[in-house]
Amino acid sequence: MARAGDSNALQQIELPAGRTLAALVVGLALGWALAGGNASESVLAVSGPVGRVWLSALQMTIIPLVAALLVTGIARMVATARAGTMARRTLMAIVAVLAAGSVLAGVLTPLLLEVFPIPGVSAAALAVTGGPPQEVPGIGAFLESLVAPNVFAAAAETAMLPLIVFFVALAVAITRLEEGQRETLLRLFAGLGNAMLIVIGWVLWLAPAGVFALAIGVGLRSGGGAFAALGHYILLVSTTGLLILLAAYGLALLAARQSLPAFARAVMPAQAVALSTQSSLASLPAMLGSCRQLGVREATADFVLPLAVAIFRATSPAMNLAVAIYVARLTGVVLTPTVIATGVAVALVTTVGSVSLPGAVSFVTSIGPIALAMGVPVEPLALLVAVEMLPDIVRTVGNVTMDVAVTAWIDRGHPAPGEPATDHSPNG
Repeated sequence: MARAGDSNALQQIELPAGRTLAALVVGLALGWALAGGNASESVLAVSGPVGRVWLSALQMTIIPLVAALLVTGIARMVATARAGTMARRTLMAIVAVLAAGSVLAGVLTPLLLEVFPIPGVSAAALAVTGGPPQEVPGIGAFLESLVAPNVFAAAAETAMLPLIVFFVALAVAITRLEEGQRETLLRLFAGLGNAMLIVIGWVLWLAPAGVFALAIGVGLRSGGGAFAALGHYILLVSTTGLLILLAAYGLALLAARQSLPAFARAVMPAQAVALSTQSSLASLPAMLGSCRQLGVREATADFVLPLAVAIFRATSPAMNLAVAIYVARLTGVVLTPTVIATGVAVALVTTVGSVSLPGAVSFVTSIGPIALAMGVPVEPLALLVAVEMLPDIVRTVGNVTMDVAVTAWIDRGHPAPGEPATDHSPNG
């Protein structure tokens, strides 16, 4: 999903989503057909190493890319907050929506998995692990783990939580430097991020081959159960996104004081563009039209909507956390309240750096840190990224709908220069 603020490096990333999905289906079917046959061991001897090498290449990009995106993303948000009252109000609204969505996913996703459990025949179908899950610490050890005495050792051990704490603190510290030093460091991290985007672009270009190799092994082990697991996964994660979409209507009704029929009619053209393009940026002109139809002042819409497209994806923390929780259930990781709270916090922080990335890239860079911080194996993500194009439709439509709702909410409570705060909706 292309978004505002894409760098030149981002433009070089080609995402073969259709071919990757086809490779997943063909690989699973081939593994299913070969299961129990004489050739299965020979095929697995070749496909296994190929899949693991591609998976390792995918994992090696997570820490440096997350570091670069966190530093530049937080610096961008700090600069936005200094731009004026409306900018600060917009950021506060965005953070509130993202936090609420993260908590919603942390509470509801485990409940949904209890009510609609993963089919028994396919419970282990996607558990493509390279080793046992990470040990989940108790509350005391968890607090101690927030700060690493050696950040390089933490990176070597893939200890994601202290790394995130370190890079968030570093980003805030950089924003307090004098201008020359600040710009030098930010250009360094921006360059690192662009370089890593090129690398991950190369890795994702090879996704059809890597996913095909991994899928053969899954098909050999689980047969048709993998298809049932993928279908169940898509439905559950998409349901989380649909809840955020519905919450946008509630926000429009309760906070922006719009009537539901009027809001639904106004936002429908933007949703249609989002559905067809899977791009919030491409939907921006239609969103501006939706805001005009709702009576939102042009000055508010012209400021808030481009900012929202650039730094706001309402569905991301909730759906990313839902993916991590789903993988935890697949791989048998125990989800204590502390573990879920960790996932909520990391999902909220990492969305800052991934808002301008295509869906497949943000899938890796956003969900990988969440999973690692929760002690959840990241190996199944290599297969799940192949079907991300389907939940990504829900993500985009939910993001666009929430962008319009938040813009109407901000307009209602933020007066133009020289006028009192009033209700500008046609229903006010």
